[in-house]
Amino acid sequence: MAEHVLTGFGFGPIQAGLFVKEAYQSGDFTRIVVAEIDQKLVDAVRANNGSYYVNVAGKNRIEAIKIDNIEIYNPQVERDKKLLLEALSSSTEIVTSLPAVTFYDAGQPSVASLITQALTTSRSRSTIIYTAENNNHAAEILEKTVRAKNPDIDPAKVQFLNTVIGKMSGIVTDPREITELKLKTITPAIGRSFLVEEFNRILVTRSRPAGFQPGIRVFIQKDDLLPFEEAKLYGHNAIHALLAYLAAMKGYHKMTELAHDPAIMAIGRKAFLDESGAALIKKYARLGDELFTPTGYRLYADDLLERMTNPYLSDTIERAGRDPLRKLGYHDRLCGTMALALEQGVEPVNLALGAMAGIVVLLQQANTGQVKFEGDFPEWRRLTAEDIEKILYRIWANNYGEWHSQIIECIQAAKKILISLLEN
Repeated sequence: MAEHVLTGFGFGPIQAGLFVKEAYQSGDFTRIVVAEIDQKLVDAVRANNGSYYVNVAGKNRIEAIKIDNIEIYNPQVERDKKLLLEALSSSTEIVTSLPAVTFYDAGQPSVASLITQALTTSRSRSTIIYTAENNNHAAEILEKTVRAKNPDIDPAKVQFLNTVIGKMSGIVTDPREITELKLKTITPAIGRSFLVEEFNRILVTRSRPAGFQPGIRVFIQKDDLLPFEEAKLYGHNAIHALLAYLAAMKGYHKMTELAHDPAIMAIGRKAFLDESGAALIKKYARLGDELFTPTGYRLYADDLLERMTNPYLSDTIERAGRDPLRKLGYHDRLCGTMALALEQGVEPVNLALGAMAGIVVLLQQANTGQVKFEGDFPEWRRLTAEDIEKILYRIWANNYGEWHSQIIECIQAAKKILISLLEN
């Protein structure tokens, strides 16, 4: 058996409940190492002899899984940094699972600088680097950042891989919820729990170093990941946000409450199948992949709508709809899907409802100081067409494409429909 070493950056639920969990359960890794700057979390895992728990939500129950024998280091501590660099230098698989790609070159030492330093040393083995951030071009961004620091890193030995991670996850911090769901905390010394769904169909770029076999073998490799990344962004992410913003308008707190609201679920399903699905199938039917067929996409949508409202996942509306300013960006999930639909000759009526609800949530958060968004706008029911146009252009900040006028018109028309939805 080949010797595999995994080093992951960031110890959140995807790192802990997917990459580290799969590496541990594979039995193929001699070392599993994590870099984390939360010293309290580092200390808690160390005090627990390198063990932690992750809670996995299935359709009928939650299972707590114990992961043992991981090493965890804080790269901002000099001694830990040296140990981390030693692990990185021998790693066959590296994973970045950070809040955003902007964190690649942030802080001292940065993730990119540590990876560069480790890859600069003489290497007798190949290394693949999974980028688990929610960005369709995360691998290219990290590779560009690393190669700018050292352009001589051998491309035959090192490959940066994109991922499509449709696994929903979160961190539960409410003691009452932890008790009600009977969750195991990460360790006995820390009052938070990792909660991830059991879904595990993870897509990754095909690894190409000669003779290399990844230690994590459950992932599905694709030669061209972009169509599937778009299905994630314009399908999963778009509908998740749409449902969350409509749910917020109805005063719900948990995504599972939507399972009992047929009107909103019908909007979500129509947006998923008739708008997102219709556009993606038209664009990618040529691939011959089952996903981009009416039957395959319907199965994808039905599965996700059920998973999004899983009571055991305990997903909150606040989490699913967080950061509306980003999610309403022209190239992001809602407006981006609307642009794709319009490009493919599909009218995005239901997606526009989600975007209009997102604007309402954004304005509410701006009024309470949760986000910084300047502008003196009336209560959302009294927004004029000009107000909505002004809001969208302010969100997009001159970063928009050819379908901007049509998107604005769709969202302006959606306001009246949204009012009617809330009154019924």
